[in-house]
This record gives sequence, structure tokens and C-alpha cells, in this order.
Amino acid sequence: MTRHCDRRNIRRFFIFALLLAMVAVVPASARTNDEKQATKKEYALIFGTVWTPDKHPGRGVKVKIRRADQKKAKWELVSDRNGEFAQRVPPGPADYVVWAEVPNKKGIAAETKVHIDHDERIDIGLHLTE
Repeated sequence: MTRHCDRRNIRRFFIFALLLAMVAVVPASARTNDEKQATKKEYALIFGTVWTPDKHPGRGVKVKIRRADQKKAKWELVSDRNGEFAQRVPPGPADYVVWAEVPNKKGIAAETKVHIDHDERIDIGLHLTE
């Protein structure tokens, strides 16, 4: 009779542990969309295309971005094979300076200013000049 009671107690313990684990997992996966949106980070996006002096996409061009009130670039990236680049920046009112430089070619550069109001996407074109 002791073995039968031990098996029953072990079975009850495992069932209890399983139910406890299920209860702990369900609330995490049952969050509402509002809670998911609240935990999702918001950002603004500066998306651009670099154009060469002969009006072709500028592949492999170094692009730098800084806040207008700062002197050093906060972000540095390189344009892709289509001349495109994208950088997430904090949402909210701010001004940014975006510029491009061609490595090993002095004098070929472009610069523009960007204003962000909210969590929006801003599309720009950087036209390199000699």
C-alpha cells in the first residue's frame, strides 16, 4: 500500500508542477497588443540615396550623421550597391546633419540637414559634387 501511495503522490506532484509551469508561461504569451506596442522601441528613420556627380548611385560611400548641435558624427555607415543607406535615430524634435565623403578623393562630398518631428521616416538624396 505504501508503494501505491508513493506513486500517487509523485504523480500529483508532477501534475502540480506541470500546471504551475503552464500558469507561469501563459501570462507572458497572452500580453495584449497595447502592451507589446508599449514595450516596442520607437524610432525615426533617415533613409537616403547617395548620387555620384554623373548621376549614378554611389556605392560604398561613407555617410556620417550627427545632431546639428554637436560637432562629431554619432553614426557612420556605408551606402550599399544601390547607393542607399538607412539609420535609426531617436524620435522627437531634432535636427541632424547628414554628409557623405568619397574615400581617397578629396573634394567629392555632399551635405544636407534633416529635421525630425516624431517617429517618422525621412527620405533624402545626397548628390556628390566635385
